Amino acid sequence: MMPDRLKILNIWVDAVTRETAIEKVRSFLLRGDRPHTILASNPEKNFSVPADPVLYRVFERADLLLPDGIGMVFAARCLHGVRLKRVPGSEFIFDICRLARAEDRGVFVYGATEAVNAAACRKLTQRFAGLRIAGRSNGYVPSSEMDGLIDAINRSQAEILFVALGSPRQEKWLAEHAGRLTRVKVCQGVGGTLDTIAGTVKRAPRIWCDYNLEWLYRLLKEPKRIQRQKLLPVFAFKLLAAWASN
Repeated sequence: MMPDRLKILNIWVDAVTRETAIEKVRSFLLRGDRPHTILASNPEKNFSVPADPVLYRVFERADLLLPDGIGMVFAARCLHGVRLKRVPGSEFIFDICRLARAEDRGVFVYGATEAVNAAACRKLTQRFAGLRIAGRSNGYVPSSEMDGLIDAINRSQAEILFVALGSPRQEKWLAEHAGRLTRVKVCQGVGGTLDTIAGTVKRAPRIWCDYNLEWLYRLLKEPKRIQRQKLLPVFAFKLLAAWASN
């Protein structure tokens, strides 16, 4: 594990900023000889990750765990006295694309529907003129064709892979297939980020993000998310109990 990795109840988060996180990605690209996995760490995963042995191993062995949720930021301060800021995975993808363009690293984008995948790739190349999308695939590749997808990723010579299958599917895909990627040095699980890039799902306005209320905005827009976010009070209670016992 990295020396700056912090234990938060049942999982971990890395004590990074967006600047230090992208420097880690740069080092993966310069010196890496295998796929390095980047995942988002948030309060919800404190419940889903320990419940699944495969997911737990992937998360434990990840090379970079971003402080994606504001709950992890508060937890790092309460339990470790470490002041973090959020590094949303949905924004960190842009940092990686900016680095990829600057260093001419090929990118492969896997996940979402065909229309969303195509639109997201188009938006990325418009936003980062000169970004080299070495290949792409929608997320509906059947198991019988997975060997062909792995071969396509390897033949593309992409060094960066974005996997947008949603959690935990994307983490389990990485657990099963990352070892077969011969050229890729950086793999980021980006969940539903391609939808926001393509514009089919709207992110919260900047002011909501600035005040760490993106979760509330999304809940108001998608009330069905309450099934996931009802775990937040449980996380808060467990966090307070851990803080009190320190």
